[in-house]
Amino acid sequence: MLKRAKCPMPPYVQAALETHALQDAYKARPPYQQNDYLRWISSAKLEATQQKRLGQMLVELRDGKTYMNMIWPAGRS
Repeated sequence: MLKRAKCPMPPYVQAALETHALQDAYKARPPYQQNDYLRWISSAKLEATQQKRLGQMLVELRDGKTYMNMIWPAGRS
């Protein structure tokens, strides 16, 4: 169960996940990580910052070993 309110997925994030074929990697993350990514991306005031954060999320999902620039022990080895 999430401690914070669930953040809705913006259409541009969904489109990026589809474009980069990372929907399964996103869904494999724990619910708190999914929510944290969406909240973090959406909270940026500038579109450039949103895009930068989205890019970081995509890299981390592709890599599977990090979460918010931290080593994620449950990630793939």
